[in-house]
Amino acid sequence: MLDVCLYHLADWDYNFSMSKSIITIIIVAVVLIGGYFLFRGAYQPKPSVTQPSNQQTAPQSSMGQMPVAEKNVVTYADTDYLPATLQVKKGETVTFKNQSPQSMWTASAVHPTHRGYPTTGGCLGSTFDACKGVQSGDSWSFKFDIVGTWKYHNHLSPSNTGTIYVSN
Repeated sequence: MLDVCLYHLADWDYNFSMSKSIITIIIVAVVLIGGYFLFRGAYQPKPSVTQPSNQQTAPQSSMGQMPVAEKNVVTYADTDYLPATLQVKKGETVTFKNQSPQSMWTASAVHPTHRGYPTTGGCLGSTFDACKGVQSGDSWSFKFDIVGTWKYHNHLSPSNTGTIYVSN
């Protein structure tokens, strides 16, 4: 009788160990698959650089060519958007250029919902959302069709903010 009890106890211990191993394997697989889907968009190839549609050329002097002055361009450099505020007309496009060493993800305030600009359809809330990190040297553009004051931030560094004033 004791032999039968010891046999069942050993069998139960073996099955319990196998169950723990299977559960551990399942948990690891779920974490790996979840991590893949969470981070699969983080390392995408660089998007092509977009050029603003409204460019103004400064007059040339006898000393040579002057640099091109770009209209409605906000530059992200290190930790700031410059200019921090920009006035545009309804229907104009603003280009956000990344000149920092890290990615920027320009999006409508308020972090993290991005619902400050009142259009829906973006990846997290508003359409005023790049929906991914823009690599150093690249840019992202957005057309402002609604009059108002629109705050934005870098989703990857939410304390970096700016404001676009849109008028008729």
